[in-house]
Amino acid sequence: MIGRSSFLAKSVARNISTHGFRRLASTKSLKETLQEVIPAKQEQLKKLKAEHSQAVVGEVKVENIIGGMRGLKAMLWEASVLDPNEGIRFHGLTIPDCQKVLPPAPGGKEMTAESMLWLLLTGKVPTPEQSRQLSAELAEKGELPSFVTQLIDSLPTTLHPMTQLGMGVAALNHDSEFQAAYERGIKKPEYWTYTLEDCLNLIAKLPALAARIYRNVYHPERPLESVDKNLDLVGNYSNMLGFGQNEHLTEYLRLYIALHGDHEGGNASAHTAHLVGSTLSDPYISYSAALFALAGPLHGLANQEVLRWQMAMQKEIGDNITHENIKDYLWKTLKSGQVVPGYGHGVLRNPDPRFVALQEFCKTRPELQASPIIQLVQQTAEIAPDVLKEHGKTKNPYPNVDATSGCVLYHYGLTEFKYYTVIFGVSRALGALTQLVWARALGLPLERPKSYSMDALQKLIKT
Repeated sequence: MIGRSSFLAKSVARNISTHGFRRLASTKSLKETLQEVIPAKQEQLKKLKAEHSQAVVGEVKVENIIGGMRGLKAMLWEASVLDPNEGIRFHGLTIPDCQKVLPPAPGGKEMTAESMLWLLLTGKVPTPEQSRQLSAELAEKGELPSFVTQLIDSLPTTLHPMTQLGMGVAALNHDSEFQAAYERGIKKPEYWTYTLEDCLNLIAKLPALAARIYRNVYHPERPLESVDKNLDLVGNYSNMLGFGQNEHLTEYLRLYIALHGDHEGGNASAHTAHLVGSTLSDPYISYSAALFALAGPLHGLANQEVLRWQMAMQKEIGDNITHENIKDYLWKTLKSGQVVPGYGHGVLRNPDPRFVALQEFCKTRPELQASPIIQLVQQTAEIAPDVLKEHGKTKNPYPNVDATSGCVLYHYGLTEFKYYTVIFGVSRALGALTQLVWARALGLPLERPKSYSMDALQKLIKT
């Protein structure tokens, strides 16, 4: 694995230095770039079917069937691949690679959601001009239709923000270009073009929708800013949340949303979008279903749980923060039958590169280095792996992205825990929606796995 990793790293570095990942002419739009890329992918799939459709790529054990299908190689997902040891790669690029080559917003340093969106959708690194052109396109599409604002404003403020987000996204289906074209009658090769329009429209409107929910639930006294045509997607999101003057939080949100944009296709929200999309439901319906999967405690609530746990630790040990005190609190958590939130991962077996990237961000910000909660996160990350190894019940004792992500939001003043999953939902659209475009372009079929009862499974085992 070490040799393979070294080879990949050298290959990526060589591509960055000599080819710039084949940056395209800045005049080419996102759709034009896709039109160039799709035929080669279609041919690759055709060849896979013709030459390797009967090739065996793994085995199915009973533990896979009764254990949430973990580890099964059963989905096609072009945007990213998650390696247990290396972490996530987006079209072959690691997170540090992306930080080097994906364009930031004007005046910023962190990669933008638009540049990550372009990469996930096309496999290409956009030029700064292409990224800004996409920002302008999304800003033009960013305002919500009046019927959606009326719907969101009519909801009780006690309704969970994720429920409101899912309802708002589903309501946008009213204007679905794919649905209208399908009812009108279009050929299959045209499916992806209308799906693309829906996906871009939805991504563009998510900041305004999410910000309106935040304002209604937590700060009804605040005026709500309109979409600024001169800002990037996250710049507008931060501004509409009421944090537009906080450049540090805006930069953090750019990094957070880019990093959370995609994490392979097997996670619950991405898989839900793919499954519902395979029925030819439009992107609004498909992604609203994904958001309700993300709202589940086992998927999208982890960074809230980490923050609550770290704050409880902070309250108990007070100002006397020592390695020994942190270690004692870790053991107290484990001996009470609870898990240590923010540690371990369903696939990863090493520290999460997303956690590392967010920690590097913290190290460049003096105000974060001085923050007691961020200091506690950093010290806990140094101590927890050894405690979890000694405990012996965790396959991966290392921190994942949730170990720090919510704590930084809290430090910068975004303190409403329940809202954190909404930010995750804005982010995850980048990957889930781009892969709906590819599912249409490649003509992927309706997903329909085989299920077994326990009796049928035991009979199968005997035979």
